[in-house]
Amino acid sequence: MKQLHTLDYLAIFLYMIIMSGIGIFMGRFVKNINDYFKGGNGVSWIAGGISNFMTKFSTVIFVAYAGIAYKDGLVAITVLWSTVFPSLVAVAFFAKRWKRAGIISPVEFLETRFNASIRQIFSWSGVVFKLLDDMIKLYAIGLFVTAASGISFETAVIGCGVVVTLYTVIGGFWAVIVTDVVQFVILFIATLILVPLSYQAAGGLENMRAVIPQNMTWTNGEKGMPWFLVAYYVLIIIRYSGNWTFIQRFYSAKSEEDGQKLGLFSALLFFIFPVIFLFPPIAARVIIPDLDNPEMAYVSLCLKLLPEGIMGLMMAAMFSATMSVLSAEYNVTASVLTRDIYQRVFRPNATGKEALLVGRLMTLGVGTVVTVGALFVGGFGGAFEANKLLGGIFAVPMIVPVIFGIIYRKPQPWGALATLFVGTFVGFALNANKDIRWEFATLIEIAVCILIFFISGLLPSKNENYNQKVAAFFKKLTIPFVPQSESQGNDAFANAIKLMYGIAFGLTGLMFIIMGMPSRATISGQLALLSGGLCVFVAAFLYFKKSKQHS
Repeated sequence: MKQLHTLDYLAIFLYMIIMSGIGIFMGRFVKNINDYFKGGNGVSWIAGGISNFMTKFSTVIFVAYAGIAYKDGLVAITVLWSTVFPSLVAVAFFAKRWKRAGIISPVEFLETRFNASIRQIFSWSGVVFKLLDDMIKLYAIGLFVTAASGISFETAVIGCGVVVTLYTVIGGFWAVIVTDVVQFVILFIATLILVPLSYQAAGGLENMRAVIPQNMTWTNGEKGMPWFLVAYYVLIIIRYSGNWTFIQRFYSAKSEEDGQKLGLFSALLFFIFPVIFLFPPIAARVIIPDLDNPEMAYVSLCLKLLPEGIMGLMMAAMFSATMSVLSAEYNVTASVLTRDIYQRVFRPNATGKEALLVGRLMTLGVGTVVTVGALFVGGFGGAFEANKLLGGIFAVPMIVPVIFGIIYRKPQPWGALATLFVGTFVGFALNANKDIRWEFATLIEIAVCILIFFISGLLPSKNENYNQKVAAFFKKLTIPFVPQSESQGNDAFANAIKLMYGIAFGLTGLMFIIMGMPSRATISGQLALLSGGLCVFVAAFLYFKKSKQHS
């Protein structure tokens, strides 16, 4: 198998410089904890929608789902389309509620909705779950980098972990949003270059249908079985609806309407892009029919079809996928550690500067723990299996009280606590029994958690203070959020954001042009040059638009 060349490493290096530069630049605008964890309520629906998409689209897609695509074909897209529905559910039920809750962390409302103990228990357990989940994501990109470059797995994991931790520590939530948008462009262009190459190499759709007819159906293999799809879709709807980064995008939006637009835009992206991203590994079954490890389908195909330089861009795209997820996860996990644990338990009277410093230190700590832990994920059966098992056992019991707790007022604190502990025990017991299929174990656990939580609301609480507090909370959720009028300072910040986008797109365009020049006689080189030129045009447009506004 081919491996990376000097030009590829240059592309990766340039990408790292761009991402680090964005983090440093955006760090100038972080003045308080609200800016650091919430972006000052200034996130547009377009940037928020792209960020929401990117925070769910890690390298797990290019490793785990690519393995499904290689092995079973189009069913990988069927499975990944499960991500469409949580965004639509959010538009219908959650977007306005999260905005009206007026929170800075995703579990902050639990104290008002239930009590202080519930907030602390869900904060601590949620942090542990997030750390484990992020370890899997970093592990996936470590596998990809190792297969492509030949460097050790440990070096790959540590290198990626250090970069994403540092720019998130410095730039906070705004660095997450801006880098997500830039990384989305890099990821989309790099993957789009690979699609026509893989289509041509596989001999087109007709040849693919002739060579791998079973893989060209939407429900092939174990992942296409009806009960598996039902269980997986239900699990993803619950898991994404209560995902901290998912919630953060809605309460950080400029307005309730922007939050709903964000959800709709996310759903559109989740519907369209799985087809683009997963076509190459489906075609890889025809192009490279004898792969030992299906999870290496993407990297193997890239190394076979992409010339020097363009392969480096694809590697940068892989970094983009996981770094977007990890930076968002680090920021929101640090918000819980800072807001719900440090400030609530240890330093209620912490000053704004102290809280901001602690927020950065917590982000650094989260990144360090995840980087070290990712080195040990391999013992859990691969990225998809580890992610599926973790989500099935832990995610549901922690999320059910969160997402149903903000919709229904009758369930009580003991119901939230029982859901967490009994649900987790049931999940462990069911998944430990090898005679019970994963899909049935998951559906049973979901049913048990929902049943326990709603049973707690059958008998009303006799605690008047609790009842009044909950009534006031739900009354607050009926009052529309009114955005503050924009000030000159906000205008200056908006102009700075446009400048940052312009610089980032310009540098990205130059990177694609530089990498495409050596292979300009090939389709991949020409596509890279065209994409680079388009990015430079967008950068120039943003620059001149900003200059015109000042003239």
